[in-house]
Amino acid sequence: MNDSLSLFGNDPWWVVGLKTLLIFVILVVLTLFNIWWERRVVARMQHRIGPNVNGPFGLLQSLADGVKLAFKEDLIPKAADKVVFVLAPVIVVVPAFVTFSVIPFGPEVSFFGQRTPLQLTDMPVAVLFVMAIASIGIYGIVLGGWSSGSTYSLLGGLRSSAQMISYEVAMGLALVAVFMYAGSMSTSEIVAAQDDLWFGLILLPSFVIYAIAMVGETNRAPFDLPEAEGELVGGFHTEYSSLKFALFFLAEYINMATVSALATTLFLGGWHAPFWIDQVWAGANEGYWPVLWFFGKVLFFIFVFIWLRGSLPRLRYDQFMAFGWKRLIPVSLVWIVAVATMRAARNEGVFDEGFGANQQFWMILAGVVLVVLLLTFLIPEKGAEAEVATATPRAGGFPVPPMPAGGAVRGAAAPLVFRTDATVSETVRDSGVSNG
Repeated sequence: MNDSLSLFGNDPWWVVGLKTLLIFVILVVLTLFNIWWERRVVARMQHRIGPNVNGPFGLLQSLADGVKLAFKEDLIPKAADKVVFVLAPVIVVVPAFVTFSVIPFGPEVSFFGQRTPLQLTDMPVAVLFVMAIASIGIYGIVLGGWSSGSTYSLLGGLRSSAQMISYEVAMGLALVAVFMYAGSMSTSEIVAAQDDLWFGLILLPSFVIYAIAMVGETNRAPFDLPEAEGELVGGFHTEYSSLKFALFFLAEYINMATVSALATTLFLGGWHAPFWIDQVWAGANEGYWPVLWFFGKVLFFIFVFIWLRGSLPRLRYDQFMAFGWKRLIPVSLVWIVAVATMRAARNEGVFDEGFGANQQFWMILAGVVLVVLLLTFLIPEKGAEAEVATATPRAGGFPVPPMPAGGAVRGAAAPLVFRTDATVSETVRDSGVSNG
């Protein structure tokens, strides 16, 4: 399996250039499709029609929106740091494209008469490369919020930095188990290691933790707190318009595709045929067919992003951060210790042959138990009476609303509570603040 890296670095310059161009075109077209698909799916969930005028089935609506953004007036606030304000969207969008350079789309094929793998490049630490490059995008978000000269933009940038740091820790820990089980950090070798059984089944807790963390990493609902319209107007990109706003929009959807492609590569067998179709069809994993399997799995994750956006309200910020630090990270550490123990015991020959044959079964069983334990943290406790601490307003001051009920439970962990408009309205009403 270590010989797979020798396939890279031998392509002629025109093959490398053509691969780079294809990746760029695929990501742009995929972004246009994902925007259209999200609007159609959410419209269906809300019993609306969605875009259906521009092009067949409204497929050109995203392109029309892009042209509209290009012709909008490009505004720069007077209080903005102009150089940083202009560079911030570029800093966000460039890493989004670069991360796809190590994603494998398929096996070795004949590419215009040249034998080459369907992957731009690979390296022994390819997954770490993806996480390092993706982390650069946070600088663009923070700098964009800071350079705008707006309080709302600054708060959105600070929220995004804290959120992405918190959930990158959980995401990185989720990948450690994959590295230990595959014995490599190379994306092509990790895909080859899943030829028999996907890591999404063997390492189920890592898969679930990564799936949660990747939603928080991309600032998507219900974790879209840096862009909370009801609190921060538009978040870190409030002051942006025209093409600079379009770059932020483009980066968000490419990052969705990036984390989905990485999840496909690390947990769902990469470009291998789903449902083990290759056992009944010998050519399922040969030629260009694997490209179809790969993008089918990626679009499945994109649909999950859309489904979550249309189903769940936004979380409260403090509980969102507490869930990452107090739930995801400890569970990740426990699972890493369990996987390391199993691997070390197998390498030392501690288990007999009978247990060794069922090792994957025991890992799947342990993973299911740990995932169930993780999901129990999402269930609010019933019968627990919340003791709400109220503050007495000073003379002549404004009424002080009570603290959230979830944060005042004594002797028990606060349940995960979603913040909705109804909750805010009830809080304002109970505090005595009039709408006037």
